[in-house]
Amino acid sequence: MIKDFDNWNKLKQTLERRAPVFCNERELWWCSIGANIGTETSGKNELLERPVLVLQVFNKHSIRVAPLTSKIKNDRFHTKLEYHGVQGWVILSHSRTISAKRLQRKLYKINMFQHEWVMRRLDGIHHKRIGSGFPEPRSRKA
Repeated sequence: MIKDFDNWNKLKQTLERRAPVFCNERELWWCSIGANIGTETSGKNELLERPVLVLQVFNKHSIRVAPLTSKIKNDRFHTKLEYHGVQGWVILSHSRTISAKRLQRKLYKINMFQHEWVMRRLDGIHHKRIGSGFPEPRSRKA
């Protein structure tokens, strides 16, 4: 797959001029992730975007997100997330801090239980203790 780094550079310049987008933890957004290197998660379409889950809001400029994929991934680096009748997998190993200027369109807000589940799984991969007895998430309304 050939990546369009020139287009991504032009888009980054446009994003840099934008005001930060207001968001909250637990929200799913379309986000201009960009054209990235190697196996790093890249965006698609003209805005080089993909859905992300807002994990943490540091301030109005900086947020921590994790990209989502529709591909079934049953390993310790991904966790299943169901939202608004859609099933996806959070790519825990690709979570990172980004500028809120990258956010494009809000999709949905997951419930607190789902967010806690994702955060515990994320904590687990950083401490290598996934599979140590975390219960499966229960469905609850947001």
